[in-house]
Amino acid sequence: MVNNVKKIKKEKYPNLEGKKAKLFCLPNQKEEKICLKDLLKQGKNILLFFYPKDMTSGCTAEAISFSNNLRKLKNQNLIIYGVSKLDAKSKQKFIDKNNLKIDLLADEDLKICDKYGVWREKNMYGKKVMGIARETFLIDGENGKIIKHWQKVKPAEHVEEVLAFVKELNKK
Repeated sequence: MVNNVKKIKKEKYPNLEGKKAKLFCLPNQKEEKICLKDLLKQGKNILLFFYPKDMTSGCTAEAISFSNNLRKLKNQNLIIYGVSKLDAKSKQKFIDKNNLKIDLLADEDLKICDKYGVWREKNMYGKKVMGIARETFLIDGENGKIIKHWQKVKPAEHVEEVLAFVKELNKK
């Protein structure tokens, strides 16, 4: 008898849609503590975009795009935060240099990046290094579950993907 059951390959970095979002408290660029449990009390969905590093070209393009579309995103009942590993001072410099209107959170010890599965081994110019994967999570403001998890994000197109998704979500 032939066994037709295929072995399911476990994803190395699984999609977290439907899972409860991991709680966090992180400082923003003004060194104010931002906690997910407090954000959930506002009744708005939360968009967390993780990016590798302040001041790099792809991260700058993504942050500027989110900033330029902030009004459209807020009109879709969203609270937006960018997260990466550098400190609050670096975040403030990044905001000032690029006239960003969004808040950025500093995960210096990488605990939150690790909890969300974005701190991982990456290939950089053929060399294996640890870094933050560019991924975004849309968290339900009522139940704290991850509604959407975007993986392998392309900075130039990502905000449009997010807007299209949340507009469709809000029609339901």
